[in-house]
Amino acid sequence: MSDAGADGRAVTGPDGAALRVEIVRKVYGGTGPEPVEAVRGLAFTVTTGAITCLIGPSGAGKTTTLRILLGLDPDYEGSVTPPPDEAGIAMAFQEPRLLPWRTVEQNVRLALPRPARGQNLDALFESLGLAPWRGRYPGALSLGMARRVSLARALAQKPRILILDEPFVSLDDNAAAALRGLVVAAVGTSGMGVLMVTHNVAEALEIADRLLLVSGRPASLLGTIPLDRPRGQRDRAWIEANRASLAGRFPSVIAG
Repeated sequence: MSDAGADGRAVTGPDGAALRVEIVRKVYGGTGPEPVEAVRGLAFTVTTGAITCLIGPSGAGKTTTLRILLGLDPDYEGSVTPPPDEAGIAMAFQEPRLLPWRTVEQNVRLALPRPARGQNLDALFESLGLAPWRGRYPGALSLGMARRVSLARALAQKPRILILDEPFVSLDDNAAAALRGLVVAAVGTSGMGVLMVTHNVAEALEIADRLLLVSGRPASLLGTIPLDRPRGQRDRAWIEANRASLAGRFPSVIAG
């Protein structure tokens, strides 16, 4: 169990784990005639200063897992340590969910606690390439730029843990590459831990420090794959070779 810091948030454990997750079992409709077991025996950590990618088939229970981590679904067997309301978690959803009647800057500030909304965000907007867009409305943004605003909204909260749900899906190659670079840079400067859900194995192999491969429903952990090669040395050949190797080892998760 981690101790609490001066800001009330939990401090990282001695092994670098910012979050420990152990979902023994999650069942929907457990008292009804046809219960559905969504998750079983899923245990992992999110590590400070590292990107962990969660990969599994569609409908496997990844969204259920995120809901548990965010404290939105307390009806499960297991534990999340620290508890979600103490862990310092921020979330960037696949859908940016920006208020169309608010400017970019207003959307970001509204995600902050009221006493913190007046803080200086110049460096954050500059780092994400959003400075020229601060006064624009979401209707003027491309999907890639809207996702940057969603990321800014999460990073403005100065989280210890950032959760990303398919953050690069439906983007063109250039926009996706730019957003991946921003996430990697944010981890490097803040030291936060990232948990990213994705179906794109090549994308995960490009930026992750570790892969968590989960089975189809009920979601169970099949393998934890550390990626030790530095990101700058992961060329296309290395990524494809590792993707093929993973497909051979985990065919139910990764297409050949």
